[in-house]
Amino acid sequence: MTVRDPLPRVGLLPAHFGLGMTLLLCGALLGCKETSSGPPEMPPPTVTVAKPVTKKIVEWDAYTGRLEAVDFVEVRARVSGYLKSIHFKEGQIVDVGDLLFVIDPRPFEAELNGAVAALNQAQSQLKQARASLENAKAKQHQSEAGLQLAKTRIERARALEAQNAVSIEELDQRAAEFQQAEADLEASKAGISAAEAEIATAEAAIESARAGVETAELNLDYTQVRAPVSGRISRQYVTEGNLVSGGTATSTLLTTITSVDPIYCTFDVNEQDVLKYIRLAQIGERKSSREAKNPVFLGLVDESGFPHEGHMDFVDNHFDVNTASMRARGVIPNHDRVLLPGMFARIRIPGSAAHQGVLVPDSAIGTDQSSQYVYIVVDNVIQRRGVKLGPMVDGLRVVREGLSGSETLVIQGLLQSRPEMTVQVKPGKIEAIEDGLPDDYQPLPPEKWMSRVPDPQPVSSTIQANAMIGLDSPPQPTGEAR
Repeated sequence: MTVRDPLPRVGLLPAHFGLGMTLLLCGALLGCKETSSGPPEMPPPTVTVAKPVTKKIVEWDAYTGRLEAVDFVEVRARVSGYLKSIHFKEGQIVDVGDLLFVIDPRPFEAELNGAVAALNQAQSQLKQARASLENAKAKQHQSEAGLQLAKTRIERARALEAQNAVSIEELDQRAAEFQQAEADLEASKAGISAAEAEIATAEAAIESARAGVETAELNLDYTQVRAPVSGRISRQYVTEGNLVSGGTATSTLLTTITSVDPIYCTFDVNEQDVLKYIRLAQIGERKSSREAKNPVFLGLVDESGFPHEGHMDFVDNHFDVNTASMRARGVIPNHDRVLLPGMFARIRIPGSAAHQGVLVPDSAIGTDQSSQYVYIVVDNVIQRRGVKLGPMVDGLRVVREGLSGSETLVIQGLLQSRPEMTVQVKPGKIEAIEDGLPDDYQPLPPEKWMSRVPDPQPVSSTIQANAMIGLDSPPQPTGEAR
């Protein structure tokens, strides 16, 4: 009996087993060689580049303003009385001089009639005083003739007395007649003075009566309340039949009127911008809005661009200590009556003279704490360039310092770029979006001004008084006072 070995001998393994082990060892060696060589290198990143936009620009400063009416009038009663009628529709446009309210005129008509009667009475007194003057003058002539006759008689009597041809009684009689004639002459002169005084009194009474008539006429005219300005009227605050008071600080408010065309837009300017405008005016690059009517462009919240054009009208004389800003104002035409008092508006005013500017998109600008920078590409290598920025113009940012406009600017891929990094470039394009603001400007000429013209200087009360008393010019001071 033959016993077999339970384990096969090595030498008895199949031939293909040795070949498999050889292939497995070769694969393991190849795998170790690839692991030790590392991953393949990444290609340089690709960025989009373009030339900055260079064009003639004006740096338009942006503000937020509020619209205000040029004229806002509280219509109040100037005389007291019962409100008789109302002659307007609430909310309508009214013109200056339109009849709005009527106050019962009957008491004022009676007052005017009384004043006219007083004037007629004063005029009659003047005529009577003038007649008295003529009578006094006639008496003076008569007294002068009587005095001359009495003087002749007394002289004749005295001549006859020297010849003892006249009695003492007759001489005394002639002397008495002479004295009586002198007294009559003095009395006639006094009558003339009295008549002249009566004339002066009557003339003063006439002037007083005329003033009373003028006052009564004014009060009667005030019973018709008319629109002092043109504009849109508000609602009626008092209805017919109510008693209204007038002529005082607490007169009854009847309604209000706001003008519509043109309209003001007020805005606040900070101290830094005010100083910038002052420096530009000092070097002659931009005229001050106090002296020139610089243009103002306005747009409402639902409007694209700035379709409304006006000009500067007013700059205040001090800073508000609470806000550290100065109030300024522009005036805007409002022919279509779209602009309403109380609205907010976007304002643009020139912040520089026209100059050649460099414009880049905000997406090409990086911020590093307190500074801004851009990346440019020189020979496919990134370089960092610090910049000083200005406002937005045509949808792009103004670069005041740092770029000349000839650089190759990174406009896409800013986050993956680093200084001194080698990159691949792809050409792009920077497009400006017109915002409707001009690239140049000039202050508006006088024929286009909409600012209110000041009223002429009134005649002084001294000149009026001198004219009333017949003086051509006011009295001049004398001596050292001159």
